[in-house]
Amino acid sequence: MAVSVEKALDLIYANITQKTSLLLPIEETLGLVLAQSVVARYNLPPFDNSAMDGFAITMNHLSQSVEIQDTIFAGDNKDITLDKSFCVKIMTGAPIPKGCAAVVPAEDTTMDGEKVKFDANIRETQHIRRSGEDIKANEVLLHSGQRLFAHHISLLASQGISQVRVYKKPRVALFASGHELKMHFEQVEAYQLYNTNTPTILSRAQELGCETQFIGTADDNLESIHEHISSALDSDLIITSGGVSVGEADFTKEAFGQFEYENIFDGIVIKPGKPTVFGRIGNTYVLNLPGNPLAAALIFELFGKSILLALSGDEEKYLGAIETKMAHDYSTKPGRQFLIPGYFDGKSFTICDKFAPGMVSPLAKANGYILKDADSKTLKKESLVKFIPIRFSMNKSEKDNSLQDLLSVGQ
Repeated sequence: MAVSVEKALDLIYANITQKTSLLLPIEETLGLVLAQSVVARYNLPPFDNSAMDGFAITMNHLSQSVEIQDTIFAGDNKDITLDKSFCVKIMTGAPIPKGCAAVVPAEDTTMDGEKVKFDANIRETQHIRRSGEDIKANEVLLHSGQRLFAHHISLLASQGISQVRVYKKPRVALFASGHELKMHFEQVEAYQLYNTNTPTILSRAQELGCETQFIGTADDNLESIHEHISSALDSDLIITSGGVSVGEADFTKEAFGQFEYENIFDGIVIKPGKPTVFGRIGNTYVLNLPGNPLAAALIFELFGKSILLALSGDEEKYLGAIETKMAHDYSTKPGRQFLIPGYFDGKSFTICDKFAPGMVSPLAKANGYILKDADSKTLKKESLVKFIPIRFSMNKSEKDNSLQDLLSVGQ
């Protein structure tokens, strides 16, 4: 019996178990998910230091001309106590001498012979970076379940951490079924089609940080599908497309049943993609997608992506949405929740001008989709919708007229 969208997602999250982990150099962990929490070893900065090239002073120096006691460069290990009658020339990153109340940038001073003169408009502690103001020793920097991006690598490097434990990448095996399907590198006859589903899903799985392998295209018979399943059982997730409806040549379900297959759900109350099936064989999960290209791609975005995020150990495995407004009216028949592809431009959502389950082009133009409620008939212009990104960036193909368009201006 087909389950609701909400029930299908709940079953996915309830049944996916975390993968094993491994220890990797931080340079090799970009895009992977931490399998450990990381605690800061040191304060950052580790010592009080100058934020500017200039002069370290006491507050007694205001409106005075004073001699330079010494010079401190970044990397120096000098033990200097600032004399009230002198200043110390200091470089950015150099340790602050004892007794220093502020650092005055060189451009805010004037030379009076061999002496330096300071203005009276100086704030105490200005341009001094205090030890631990960025990171304090023993604070939690990162926690298990976080996906690592470039600036997380910065945190690890700042603490002299060279290796961390991360979850292994999910291994995804894909094959399609259908005698009428040929791969893009094969010759097609007039009655055959190119297989677009497998390259699409394989590419998306790679974009989501998975290791992928293409098992091939199975013929519409039990022996061929059985062989393809056997070849894919060393993976974490097998994804197929086609052969899961009720046609006379749809053997995929029967073939999986020969492998002690455990069904988790069989069908989803959604359009397109109702015949979607999810289960497992031992520790290998199985997602059977519809054969229609747009249906397969949209179902993968909603359910396949959720499976892969859970398999990767990512704490942010639940899909999020951006609330926006409809750019125009749109009407559908009520009865099922409906996946609708379209384009969000940062202000409103425009539905693809044409889309049907068997089409290929809509998602090449769209950058996401919305999930329409089962009871509603019409989405009115300006009504609020929840946009779920597939590929979304605020970059533009045309330059703004001025930087003013990008500025956030307060009162």
